[in-house]
Amino acid sequence: MKAIIIGAGIAGLATAKNLAEFGWQVEILERAPGPRASGYMVDFFGPRYDAAEKMGVLPALQARAYSVHEVSYVNAKGRSTGRLSYERFSKAVDGRLMSIMRPDLEDALRESLPASVRLRYGATFKQIENYDDGACVHTSDGRLIDADLVVGADGIHSVVREAVFGPESRYINYLGFHTAAFTFEDPVTSEQVSGRFALSDTRDRQIGLYGLRDAKVAAFLIHRDASPALPVNRREALRKEFSGAGWLAPRALDQAPEDPYYDVVAQIHMERWHSGRVVLVGDACQAVSLLAGQGASLAVAGARILSNHLAESASIADGLVAYEEHWMPVAREKQEAGRRAARWFLPSSGPELLLRRVMLKLSRLPVINRFIGASLAGKAVPIS
Repeated sequence: MKAIIIGAGIAGLATAKNLAEFGWQVEILERAPGPRASGYMVDFFGPRYDAAEKMGVLPALQARAYSVHEVSYVNAKGRSTGRLSYERFSKAVDGRLMSIMRPDLEDALRESLPASVRLRYGATFKQIENYDDGACVHTSDGRLIDADLVVGADGIHSVVREAVFGPESRYINYLGFHTAAFTFEDPVTSEQVSGRFALSDTRDRQIGLYGLRDAKVAAFLIHRDASPALPVNRREALRKEFSGAGWLAPRALDQAPEDPYYDVVAQIHMERWHSGRVVLVGDACQAVSLLAGQGASLAVAGARILSNHLAESASIADGLVAYEEHWMPVAREKQEAGRRAARWFLPSSGPELLLRRVMLKLSRLPVINRFIGASLAGKAVPIS
């Protein structure tokens, strides 16, 4: 069996590893010229942690993970207004929690690929011929690749989804936020936020900073915007939006790159994830948004679920149906949780901001902290 995977992000790499270990011949096409260096810090826990363990990549992820003690909200003067203990949250999920940068997660998955997997950067497709018993991918360099399965793992703005299932507008649900992320080197800022996620205690906009290795700092920014249209000059748009934010925001924005990662916060809702011999994985079909906070984890687990069902089913068609029936309810639950989290994540009024502060104080109570941990982890999902 041969699979062509389009997209070498987390979902694509995880799918490639799983399929190859089940005996598939796998080729990955990635339009970027090389591995991406930018991305968020992500939390890995729950069934997604289990999937990484089953895949044998858990030690590699743990070696790249960061030790985070707390989420700390700070005001414009840098004073703490509330804290959420990571140690307590870790206990709520039985210690199966780690924090890792997306590029490091991709690096670990890439290193774990069997030698049989072919990964081609700077490669795109022009057309997919989709049949009931196979598919043919026409690449930008003139190749025609026959395959038993094509996997679209190319993110929330998936070109595979658009080519096979129709325009993005049918499936995307804009949640009313823009987000950005970048890293920079600054020993002063790194020392101030070391060991914690430091978030501005603000309405309608928020900047988060966390210290990395070698005096580097990761910045995460989010703000409300009625329009999903992205600005032409992203760096200047961030400067304008976060003007007067105080704390370490000016220092971070002064070191933002000319073209930082910038996108809308959105979800993808689809009734089907496969058509013929083309199937979608990760954000291409199940984007939960950063408000749910489990996109990377779900991508790894979903890739495992897909591969398991393909291996266990009587046919590829049966395996694709089983994958949807098993994993779609899980993704929808996380999407709903993400929508509920919006008000907590970024309050839009003074009373909502005050409510968040009260909830952070209550989180110190063991029963409340266990409830928060259970809510974030969601329902147990067996991963084989």
